[in-house]
Order: sequence, then structure tokens, then C-alpha cells
Amino acid sequence: MARPPRFSTDQLLDAAVRLAAAAGPPGVTMAAVAQAAGAPSGSVYHRFPGRDVLLAEVWLRTVERFQEGYLAALTAEDDVLRSGPAASRHVVVWSRRHPEQAAVLLHGPEAFGRERWPAEQREQADRGNDRVFAALRTATAPLGGADPETAERLVLALVDLPLTLVRRHLRSGGTLPPHAESLAEYCTATLLTASPPG
Repeated sequence: MARPPRFSTDQLLDAAVRLAAAAGPPGVTMAAVAQAAGAPSGSVYHRFPGRDVLLAEVWLRTVERFQEGYLAALTAEDDVLRSGPAASRHVVVWSRRHPEQAAVLLHGPEAFGRERWPAEQREQADRGNDRVFAALRTATAPLGGADPETAERLVLALVDLPLTLVRRHLRSGGTLPPHAESLAEYCTATLLTASPPG
């Protein structure tokens, strides 16, 4: 019987996330991950044939974990005036619970070398993004999301606003203030119900 691997893929990716949170994507190298995980370099190369695949998998695992909870909050109710603020709150709650993973997402996929990822990983990322934006379109359709100005306001309310709140605090090395969740919820609710300007 073959001996089970001593270091799992998740252990190696956990080490990579810690490196990315501390030093940004440039800090995620095959050798650095092996050292951070206490694993031989061969264990890293056995699971990731090169650094581009490693970076892709760091991004994909992190963003998919985030998207799962975000989509659950956004689709929990039929009325986006209730589910939208909850989804915005989720962005802050998740980031508070997982600050290292949140730091990964704040860099964006391009910083993780998306243009060099194999086609399989790029397509996986695209499917996840398409799923989120399809859910956003469905949720906001009753509010008139087909109108370009309204669509922009809705994306601002449900995506840009909570991410900006998280980014401002975590990018500076700080922590999220106690009121961040309620502030995100309130601001999203306000934008969702706002009348068009002018």
C-alpha cells in the first residue's frame, strides 16, 4: 500500500496564502512555499508543476471560498433589498474571519499572473465570475438593472462598496473596525433604494 502524502495540497496552499498576505504575490515562490510549510521542494513540484499553476491555485481556492458564501447570502431571499445588504455584510464578515485570504483577494488575479495561467485555470476563474454576475443580474432585475446607470449603481452597492471598505483598512495593515459590518449593510441598503440622480 502506498504511503499517504505527508503534505496535502491544502497545507501547501495555506502556506502560500500566508506568504501572499505577508509579502504579496512576489513572495509566493516554490521554494518559499516549501520552506513555509516545512516540506521538501519535491512535495510542492509534485502538486504544482510550476509557479504559474501554484499562483493560479492560490487565487482560485481563495476566491471560490469567498464566492460560495457571498452567493449564499445574495440568493438566500427573493428580495434583493433584504439579501443585498446581507451579501454586503458577508464581504466584511468573511474578511474579518479570514484576513490573510482577504489580503490575497485584494491584490486581484492579475497580480497573481492570470495571463500566464494555463487555460484550465483561466476558464475555472471565468466560470466563477460568470456565476456571480449572473446571480447579481437575477437578484437586481426587479430594480431595473438593465438600465446602464442603474446597473452601475447596483454593482457599486453590492460589490464595490463593501470591497472598498475592507480594502481601506486591510491594505494599510490595520483591522476592520467593529462597526464595519453594519456600515456596509446600511450603505448598500441606501444605494439599493436610492432614486436616480438628477
